[in-house]
Amino acid sequence: MTTPERVTVLGESAQDPDAGSGTVHGMTLAVVLCFLLVAVLLVAQAAILTHRAAKAADLAALAAADVARGLNPGVPCDVAARVATENGARIEECSPVAPENTTVDVTAVVELPAPLTVLGPATGLSRAGPPPDDP
Repeated sequence: MTTPERVTVLGESAQDPDAGSGTVHGMTLAVVLCFLLVAVLLVAQAAILTHRAAKAADLAALAAADVARGLNPGVPCDVAARVATENGARIEECSPVAPENTTVDVTAVVELPAPLTVLGPATGLSRAGPPPDDP
């Protein structure tokens, strides 16, 4: 006498140890992809804030150089600080360059958000002054 063949019921895993492993692999892949997406977004945000710091430093240095040359009234580093604040940054360093003191070096800083604070602030450096042939 022959034994009847066993009919496999959907979801029964006693005979198939790999049943359901595709779900586990799919969920693992989804978690890894989500983690990578978050990492890419954080790096992109840091890059955007670095560009913001550079832009603020450029604009602040230009404004300070205009004041240092006498084209606008005020104190060069005070004007640089105001311009940087209006562009979402703060001035870390501002100094006129000797001997003429018509060129200004500016360092602007933008703080990174909480997950990225371990990288330190985004920093922009800029120097502005008169054209080479103009005193």
